[in-house]
Amino acid sequence: MHITTPVTADLLRGALDLEHTERGVLPHRLPSWARAQCADPQLAMAESQPSGVRLAFRTRATVVELDTLATKRAYVGAPPRPDGVYDLVIDGRLSDQAVVDGGNTLSIDMVTGSVEKRPGPAGTVRFAGLPDRVKDVEVWLPHNETTELLALRTDAPVAPVPDRGRRVWLHHGSSISHGSDAASPTTTWPALAASLGSVELVNLGLGGSALLDPFTARTIRDVPADLISLKIGINIVNVDLMRLRAFTPAVHGFLDTVREGHPTTPLLVVSPIHCPTHEDTPGPGAPVFTDGKVEFRAVGDPAERAAGKLTLTVIRGELARIVEQRAADDPNLYYLDGRDLYGEADFAELPLPDGLHPDAATHRRIGERFADLAFGAGGPFAPRHP
Repeated sequence: MHITTPVTADLLRGALDLEHTERGVLPHRLPSWARAQCADPQLAMAESQPSGVRLAFRTRATVVELDTLATKRAYVGAPPRPDGVYDLVIDGRLSDQAVVDGGNTLSIDMVTGSVEKRPGPAGTVRFAGLPDRVKDVEVWLPHNETTELLALRTDAPVAPVPDRGRRVWLHHGSSISHGSDAASPTTTWPALAASLGSVELVNLGLGGSALLDPFTARTIRDVPADLISLKIGINIVNVDLMRLRAFTPAVHGFLDTVREGHPTTPLLVVSPIHCPTHEDTPGPGAPVFTDGKVEFRAVGDPAERAAGKLTLTVIRGELARIVEQRAADDPNLYYLDGRDLYGEADFAELPLPDGLHPDAATHRRIGERFADLAFGAGGPFAPRHP
């Protein structure tokens, strides 16, 4: 006999809001007031994709079933995307993986910007044969599919996982932080780094939407966190959002807002990883389809850098300068050059398949390096002892 347990906020980690729908609940990574301040469909899609969001409960159940209604993406002219993966983690170790058929489909034309939604059926992910003992269970939701949770069933009662006293790490970044082409939700680079650093992850990696938005800064300001990192740059270049004149005060304003709620929290600013597409060529970026594959190319004019157009090289230099300036009065502010996570030599070995996004192997490399540089001895997120 299975027990149905309502999915409530105390059973979820990594979500900042829980929307009640006609059939269940929908986790969000931005609060409702923030979502109301931006009508961008790209942001709406990205924040509703539950990267880093997981069900977490203590139980002796041997069977866990979760009814879900996914919204999956399909890009016109590109091969079908694989179904999103659900990762089952038991007592901190990956135990099983599964996918769910069906779901709604968003058909996206990256050339025209048009989007068509086709409804589809709900499905069930089922994990059986779990150890018959009290254990902490996490079901990590697909990082790249909007996932409405309809029902949670188990063959034994569940309860929220007690506070384990782990530090909370809040990270904000682009699609690379969101998870891009990672193999599964626990193998995005932030999830890997969080596991290696023994911290609780809140992932505000928002594909295409790390744009120094004030509502994102206010969200970070208001979320309890022991550690904060901000990965800034690639989206601002590839959507050609602003010039250097606007970028510098926007970064200062973003940091000012975060510091209103976290005045002494270790705060790490991370510049972009190596990406030849935009190293010295401004945006915007545009998709190009060749033989059924998509590749992103920069279509800006390098000559316009003199007029303040941004490239990754320009952004790295300005972020380093801003952090150095502010750190004189803010000893808990740090800078990490993204090329220390993935640089030219890494690109030669593990090139970005579409010119912009890391693959699964590269996510692992970035996650391991971030864990070493940030959480390791001497790093800005290393445990501090009184």
